[in-house]
Amino acid sequence: MRKFILPFCILLLSCSDNPITVWENYDESQEIEDNSNHEINRMRYKRLQSLTKDRNEIFKPFNDFLKSYDISYHKSIKDFIINEDITSIQSHISEGKFNYEDLVKFYLYRIYKFEMDKELYLNSIISLNPEIIYEARELDRKNKPDNLLYGIPILVKDNINVEGMVTSAGASVFKDNLTDNNAKVIENLEKNNALILGKLNMSEWAYYFCRPCPVGYSSIGGQTLNPYGRKIFESGGSSSGSGVSIAANFAAASIGSETSGSILSPSSKNSLVGLKPTIGSISRSGIVPISSFFDTSGPMTTNVYDNAILFNSMIGYDEKDQLSYKADKIDLEEIKNFNPKNIIVGVSSNDSKDSLIKIAIDDLKAAGILNTIYDPKKYSLPSFRSILTSDMKRDLPKYISNYANKDIQVSNVADIVEFNNKDTFIHAPYGQDIFNEIKEDKVSDSELEQMKIKTKSQATNYLNKIMSNNDFDIFISIDNRMAGIAAAAHFPALTIPMGYRNDGQPSNITFIAKSKNEQLLYNVAYIYENQSKRRIAPKKYN
Repeated sequence: MRKFILPFCILLLSCSDNPITVWENYDESQEIEDNSNHEINRMRYKRLQSLTKDRNEIFKPFNDFLKSYDISYHKSIKDFIINEDITSIQSHISEGKFNYEDLVKFYLYRIYKFEMDKELYLNSIISLNPEIIYEARELDRKNKPDNLLYGIPILVKDNINVEGMVTSAGASVFKDNLTDNNAKVIENLEKNNALILGKLNMSEWAYYFCRPCPVGYSSIGGQTLNPYGRKIFESGGSSSGSGVSIAANFAAASIGSETSGSILSPSSKNSLVGLKPTIGSISRSGIVPISSFFDTSGPMTTNVYDNAILFNSMIGYDEKDQLSYKADKIDLEEIKNFNPKNIIVGVSSNDSKDSLIKIAIDDLKAAGILNTIYDPKKYSLPSFRSILTSDMKRDLPKYISNYANKDIQVSNVADIVEFNNKDTFIHAPYGQDIFNEIKEDKVSDSELEQMKIKTKSQATNYLNKIMSNNDFDIFISIDNRMAGIAAAAHFPALTIPMGYRNDGQPSNITFIAKSKNEQLLYNVAYIYENQSKRRIAPKKYN
């Protein structure tokens, strides 16, 4: 292992009331050594800190604010923000406890406090919106909160374009991808006056880059760490920062993306609610892709109701997205008033033996939701990875051509491989075997189309048959175990905290329904959540 030793220090600049913390990368070799025998091979890290991104640059636009910020005021409003839902935060604002600018500043200081702390940093934040304070101040001036997301700070995975901010997808080659356009989903959020607080670390190229890569590693952001157990538990990915940041209360909610498990996994690992919606309900335009057939973005929150609020502001038809459709908004009142009579959830005989699922089933029964145990049949989706490979070879160049900064010097995967090979220590310390495979892919357009038709048909028929044969409305599973087949069938999946393993690791129950049945998922999940109340915030970030 090649070692890099740079001293860590904190310099105190005494020109103001609050000293500014200055970060310098430190010698992390002992931490790397301590993890070298971790039972999970991909947690045997080669690197924690980024060698590409200067952490100080993230906070530089806010130095004046940080110098003068009233920390006692920060502490006085903490209980009105931390672990509060969006509706409660809005109520506190309407009552005059604080305003939207105060809310933004609270999160900015909190991010700064933790991400500049050698013992507590999570590597969750890649960049912050330099205009965020002024944007919040303007909403305070207008004072026209016409929806629940008005003035609410949202963090966004760094494969989603936000105008005036870099979209890196975690990759060194995209470190200067300053975009002049918003992804359609960001446009929709901003129509509702949600505030884009910043961009989040992720598994580089959404975890379709290299097999040995740790989940949550990127050359831009470094290794994302789990607040429930830094270097002990995986962060989940590829939306690692989207999970970690909300678990640590760095914002009210976040946006992740999923091809197969990339929202469900980090939501489960960080005790959050995450929705992988029906593909096409939320536009993919302006998002760095893996596969236009499987990709989607989705909301990640601490509770079910907030998740539905965010989903409603993300949806919308987009003529630029070939799978887009006009999705129905979630009826928020129906969520609260849903009668679960005659609703049956299906539990596989394999999952039914799990200790936390057993408790979850009891919670569902207590809430009036019945269940049936079914024996899962073996299934195979032999073309799934081939679709990802062939799609990414085609879809990434389309993103570069249509949405990337025009000064980006690469146009396809082959160019990126060549760029990384110039300095693999910096750009690809774990290799780039998947990108090498993508580069060599020879699948024709017609072959690819046939694989998509067959794969979706296989997955849909498999799931529909099980549901009809066993007479249930919703599948339940553990964490992201059924993410692949849900993705292949274009079925939505909603994951909710169900407790913690004996070692303290979070685990979720995941509800899966037929396409375009998000309302049913939210209805059932809300009932389960209120009955179980299993989520506990991570202690050191509470």
